Amino acid sequence: MSEITLYDITGNRLYLNAEERTMFLAEAQKRAAHIRTFCETLVYSGCRISEALELTPKSIDLGSNAIIVRSLKKRREGVYRIIPMPSGYLDTLNIAHDIREAQKRPKTANVPLWSWSRQHASTYIIKPIMIDSGISEGKHQTAKGIRHSYGINAIVKGVPLNMLQKWLGHANIKTTAVYANAIGEAEQDLANRMWD
Repeated sequence: MSEITLYDITGNRLYLNAEERTMFLAEAQKRAAHIRTFCETLVYSGCRISEALELTPKSIDLGSNAIIVRSLKKRREGVYRIIPMPSGYLDTLNIAHDIREAQKRPKTANVPLWSWSRQHASTYIIKPIMIDSGISEGKHQTAKGIRHSYGINAIVKGVPLNMLQKWLGHANIKTTAVYANAIGEAEQDLANRMWD
């Protein structure tokens, strides 16, 4: 199993910092509703791009403010995790995709919310939004950069490692603990909280 790292071998950051995450969301909000909701799903859930593309109306629990994600990197089938989401995001998702109505009909309840391939979503959705938002060129300009940003943000905000492990779908807490080793701006945020 390859170990998660937050920097490449030359020391370049592999995650979006807080400012870049805000810039990405602001740019995504200018796009069509189905594009906006896809980008917000990645930012607010930390799920993998392929996991987001599997979401259906049935995967959205509006009553609990959560999404239900099938964990794709597990060695066995049928492993799901529930990720709490901001209620404002779920309101937007419901309006954009008519979730409540789609859940009422078996024919539409299991249809993916987005019909793109992983490659299309990465190349034609995420990358252009990152460029248009002014995020600097680099390896952090990816869906994985968004996922890493989610992990770091959770640590900075005081989310316990065991909860973050559950939400990210890591089999081993040692994998999740990498986010506690964030340095740079994220580490400064943690240090600032220590003195507040």
